[in-house]
Amino acid sequence: MRPDSSFLQGRQGGFGLVAAMFLIIVIAGAVAAMARMSETQSATSGMAIQQARAYQAARAGIEWGIHRAMADLSCEDQFTLEGFKVEVKCDKSATAVSLPEEDRSLSFISLQASARYASPGSPDYVYRQLSAVVEKDD
Repeated sequence: MRPDSSFLQGRQGGFGLVAAMFLIIVIAGAVAAMARMSETQSATSGMAIQQARAYQAARAGIEWGIHRAMADLSCEDQFTLEGFKVEVKCDKSATAVSLPEEDRSLSFISLQASARYASPGSPDYVYRQLSAVVEKDD
């Protein structure tokens, strides 16, 4: 007795549908995972750029403070630079050091600059702080 060929084809067609659905689900999952990784990579890259900008804003604050300190002006201030709030603090209270062999005296000025973008807790929040010590002939 010969099996009915239409019966076998019907069973194989159902198996093909299950295999196709499985393949579609696996490919869709892979595409979703790749999209998620791409989004994370983009966000990480954007945050790295913001951190570099914060560093440069803090560095500009340090340089501004050094310039003001060397000119005997007040070197404490707050200003905004490209969306970054930059705060510069300095301490000129260090005692002068006398160098008799060179017939001069030096004073040291401690500077600190911080740059902040957005507020703490925000996804865009970055903060950088730099310090420097400069010597000045009295």
